[in-house]
Amino acid sequence: MSPPRISAALEIRLARGGRSDGTPILLTSPWPESIYAFRGILPAIKELGPLILVDLPGFGRSGSRPDVMSPEAMGDFVIELAVHLGVGRLHAVGPDVGTSALLFAAARNPALFESVVAGGGGTSPELAGAGLKELIESPAGAFANAEGGDIGAGIVTQSAAMKTPAAVLEDYRLSFAGRRFEEAAQFVRAYPRDLPRLKALLPSIETPVLVLAGRNDPIVPPPNGQLLVDLLPHCRQTFLDGGHLIWEDAAEAYSAHLAQWVQKGYRFNRRRIARVRQSRSGSNRNVLRHSDLRLE
Repeated sequence: MSPPRISAALEIRLARGGRSDGTPILLTSPWPESIYAFRGILPAIKELGPLILVDLPGFGRSGSRPDVMSPEAMGDFVIELAVHLGVGRLHAVGPDVGTSALLFAAARNPALFESVVAGGGGTSPELAGAGLKELIESPAGAFANAEGGDIGAGIVTQSAAMKTPAAVLEDYRLSFAGRRFEEAAQFVRAYPRDLPRLKALLPSIETPVLVLAGRNDPIVPPPNGQLLVDLLPHCRQTFLDGGHLIWEDAAEAYSAHLAQWVQKGYRFNRRRIARVRQSRSGSNRNVLRHSDLRLE
């Protein structure tokens, strides 16, 4: 993996590695972490294709702009990033805040996505855990006078099942130091506006989606993923033993499911789907549940 670098255009930190051929795999970092959250899964996926790790604007060590700090606007940024990188088709992995951004992007530009791996991201404000609800409902400026780095590092320390290496925790702290945690909070404050819009779009998103989530996630409980299973046409959900930071705490299992998905799991049997659609009637005839699908 090449060292992280900063793009001069919007001060976006990204790292590239993996193979030189194949379908690229884009990984967007969760909040309040950074691309170092993926350190445990990289060895298992580095041979699957070109890897692109990115701290989305306002998260990790990337620069921020108020106009991109919402799920819908961040989806537009993902599309623009792919154009900037010259990528026409990719698998996208977006735990936590990346979930809603990638789904908005898939709704807007379906041709870009071979598949999406989501999970651990809020899909409806009323389904959020208590801690996330507090952030969603916090008034603008609530954390303006707090040391954001300490808040972010504290959340990781309290949520992690295993001790985070000191150097990694320091990167997380720097990622949200000063006012950066307050600026990042604007993203989830936009949930009451953006997530209902996303919910309305979900039945139209044809991209295969895998929801990888912690079985005991108190921040983004399992019903958030179930909403995606219920409304997306082609969606599977897999629970892993653990809490919110499942991509770190269960890195081996997370990477194994991710690898299986990217290699073949996302290829649903299209003829079976077509037959199921033809047999449906009523207002939900275009909505498929996972139970209606079978893998090749």
